[in-house]
Amino acid sequence: MQIWTGLGNPGPRYALQRHNVGFMAMDVLADMHGFGPIQKKFQGWVQEGRIGGEKVILLKPATFMNESGRSVGEAMRFYKLDTDALTVFHDELDIDPFRVKVKQGGGHAGHNGLRSIDQHLGAEFRRVRLGIGHPGHKDRVHGYVLGNYGKSEQDGLAAMLGAVSAEAPWLAEGNNPRFMSEVAMRMQDD
Repeated sequence: MQIWTGLGNPGPRYALQRHNVGFMAMDVLADMHGFGPIQKKFQGWVQEGRIGGEKVILLKPATFMNESGRSVGEAMRFYKLDTDALTVFHDELDIDPFRVKVKQGGGHAGHNGLRSIDQHLGAEFRRVRLGIGHPGHKDRVHGYVLGNYGKSEQDGLAAMLGAVSAEAPWLAEGNNPRFMSEVAMRMQDD
């Protein structure tokens, strides 16, 4: 069994923000792969289902970004899983918009959701880094990350989330390079 967590902030005012792209990924995965109903558990929202041949729990922490590790840690302890069973989907400033990269472990690069999970579980979990691009200057990062996707970005966002969901079976079986390659090819076709 695996736990896939999307990072975001709860509530409608945050729903379309770049910082919530991890939540968006969970919603598309659940929809595209026919996951079960939403349940309130682990200080968040959980849906159970299968991706490829793997049982996957999708988790959206309801703790706000800065406390994501509380929710994720609770779920990991409940299922007695190690960090090799955890995948975290999050926004990434250092990757061009709508590009997707996967990496195992690493730092949090100032991302408060990753920092919180690091504090609760350590850093050795898989990350699906969903590119949002950088606004150009560090003084503009806060407003940019917490800003909504613009109308001109909706098609790219939908294509990226669709590609991630369609190619998710590669991720579920642990083939990170194939997942990235297939997502990139799908994005070129759109």
